[in-house]
Formats: sequence, structure tokens, C-alpha cells
Amino acid sequence: MDLATLMFVSYRAMDERVRQAMQDAGYDVTVAQSRIAQRIADEGTRLTELADRAQVTKQTASLLVAALEREGLVERVPDPADGRARLIRLSERGREAGERAREVVMGVEREWAEHLGPELTDQLREALVRLREVTDPYA
Repeated sequence: MDLATLMFVSYRAMDERVRQAMQDAGYDVTVAQSRIAQRIADEGTRLTELADRAQVTKQTASLLVAALEREGLVERVPDPADGRARLIRLSERGREAGERAREVVMGVEREWAEHLGPELTDQLREALVRLREVTDPYA
């Protein structure tokens, strides 16, 4: 199996664990909505930038943000740098949801580290950080 597929299998497993935990905690969020929410900066992010970072159309990003807004996870606020523009930022509930998701991620990472052992876990993290240098345009 190729490397990208192997990485995707683990990523998908993590996604599913987080999605299920979020649902169990009362957050009705799809994987697509969470991928948009993950890209929101603390000070807020413009819709066009979210769409670009999530690699979806502006229309798709708009629909996902609207669903997150209905769920009370994000809010739209004026952009202090441009009064005509709006920023999307996490609401208090959205920040709480993000913290819950991080807890789940850290728990899954601990499970993986126990399975792989400390040396292999460190090597994997180092290899993925180095690979990000040539694969992530936002790094």
C-alpha cells in the first residue's frame, strides 16, 4: 500500500473517533463542517480564506459556515481591517467544542504511541513534520 493511503487510513480513523465523540457530547457537526472550523484563526478568518484552506468552493464554505452558525459554533463579526468585510470566528460554544475535539485527538495519539512505542512515535512525528515542509502550502 502506498504511503499516502496509509496516512489517510489513520487520518480517517482519527476523524471518525473525533466525530463520534463530538456527537456523543451533543455537537451536531459533520466532518466537512469540522474541517472548515479547524481552519478558523483565533482572531477570525474571512470566508474566502477558509474556502481556500479547506480546498472547497466559496459557496460550499458558505453553506458549511451557515450550518456551524445555526449550531451556535461560529459567529460573523466585522473585520477591523475592512469595514465592508466580515470575519468568521468561533463562538464560546465553538471554542468549547474545539477543546473537546483536542482532548479526543490527544487520547487517540496516546493510544497510537502506546501501540508504536516512544521511539517509533517520535520518528513518525519527525518524518511527518519534515514531509509537511514540502506538502503544506500554509505551513
